[in-house]
Amino acid sequence: MADQYLLSIDNGTQSVRALLFDLNGNLAAKSQIHLQAYFSEHPGWAEHDADGYWDAVAAACQQLWQTTSIPRSAVRGVAVTTQRGTVLNLDRDGKVLRPAITWLDQRRAGEQPPLRWWWRAAFKAARVDNTIAYFRREAEINWIAEHQPEIWARTHKYLLLSGFLNYRLCGRMVDSTGSQVAYLPFDYKRHQWAGARDWKWDALKIRKDMLPELVAPGTVIGAITAAAAAATGIPEGTPLVAAAADKACEVIGAGGLAPHIACLSYGTTATINTTSRKYIEVTPFIPPYPAAIPGAYSTEVQIFRGYWMVNWFKEQFGHLEQMAGAEQGMAAEALFDQLVNSVPPGSMGLMLQPYWSPGVRTPGPEAKGAMIGFGDVHTRAHMYRAILEGLAYALREGKERIENRSGVAVTELRIAGGGSQSDAAMQLSADIFGLPAARAHVYETSGLGAAIAVAVGLGLHQDFDRAIRAMTRPGQVFQPIAANRKIYEQLYRRVYLKMYKQLQPMYRQIADITGYPEQL
Repeated sequence: MADQYLLSIDNGTQSVRALLFDLNGNLAAKSQIHLQAYFSEHPGWAEHDADGYWDAVAAACQQLWQTTSIPRSAVRGVAVTTQRGTVLNLDRDGKVLRPAITWLDQRRAGEQPPLRWWWRAAFKAARVDNTIAYFRREAEINWIAEHQPEIWARTHKYLLLSGFLNYRLCGRMVDSTGSQVAYLPFDYKRHQWAGARDWKWDALKIRKDMLPELVAPGTVIGAITAAAAAATGIPEGTPLVAAAADKACEVIGAGGLAPHIACLSYGTTATINTTSRKYIEVTPFIPPYPAAIPGAYSTEVQIFRGYWMVNWFKEQFGHLEQMAGAEQGMAAEALFDQLVNSVPPGSMGLMLQPYWSPGVRTPGPEAKGAMIGFGDVHTRAHMYRAILEGLAYALREGKERIENRSGVAVTELRIAGGGSQSDAAMQLSADIFGLPAARAHVYETSGLGAAIAVAVGLGLHQDFDRAIRAMTRPGQVFQPIAANRKIYEQLYRRVYLKMYKQLQPMYRQIADITGYPEQL
């Protein structure tokens, strides 16, 4: 086992990482190539050079071989995990036709031809007609078909970033069911493309032959081609295994195997997830995403741009800590933790509602962010702690929604993502949830989840259950502090849970006056 390694390629929003894991889930080597998250030619657009993603993957792999003594021949298999919802158009020769539209993009398609009458009647009766309209407007498929019909006419395959990288590595246009998180005609209950009579074929201007073949996570989908080997340095013929999207991989990489374990991801989008073998709509009519385990579901509640708010604060107000960290040769995170710890739990009454970016998975399309309770005692330290607390309140609310819909109580927390490196964030999460909060044993949890898929696909571990138990374990555990928990329990029950209901009418008035966010 000592000479067997698994290569994960993790293409996130900010960087591409090439990661080598052993069969015990230890990170043996790592390289990282930073990305410009996106470029924008118009307000609200977020695009990325599609071939630039592949170039970064190749560079990360080549850098990896330069930084480790592990021989390439020890790599048993490869898997890709990527950011969700980033889409690409390819022609018949496999060449990209336009820049990738990333998941951060906010453009909307115009008015769509009406659905057939029976669908309109059914959606109206179920009171989800606005949700369906939102789906159609947000779909990049419909925008491209409407505004760039010549590109759409030349599109042979429409792929997620995961499918594109799989194609560049093995020459096959195939993707994992666990990666299908986007505005696509996907059946989230059966984990396959929607049936011929499904309403999504009416809602989206796409044909089934334009989509890739789908396989379950842990399936060998091909082998590294000679061209990919030349670009990346991965030995030609190395098996390529289907993994899943980054959040799904993160859940199993943090050990989220059972529904009583909640995985909190403190990333660009903050999420709370449990793994369920049952199909459960935490928000009615909004399907659960596919898990990284075949046939399982992620009961995800997300706070769009959750930890983006933390980065926003650091960019706008954290220059002192960043400069001091650089001068002292220490990580700025430790100084930001000092900022948090200088303020008592509850931030002296400053409360944040973190709906910075509205969407279909927020409480309503009119939702906006809010911070209330300001007084002359408050400083930027209070504001920073209030942001962290507000995110934890929102994720706790998500936990309770998951528990109510699933009937399973969450008894353990595993926390991953960039924010998990903050001890202060870990402690206040334990205090607000009233549960022990365990940091994942490695930071690169999404990459570890992809490595788990490789281990299962190649028979190095018998199945996902055994692989997850062998390759994951809790890291440092933060226990709730009783006095802090008491304060947070009152603020959560008596204030936070009532904020949205009280502010919702004003959000609607703001949207009506300013036109933002656009109303359906």
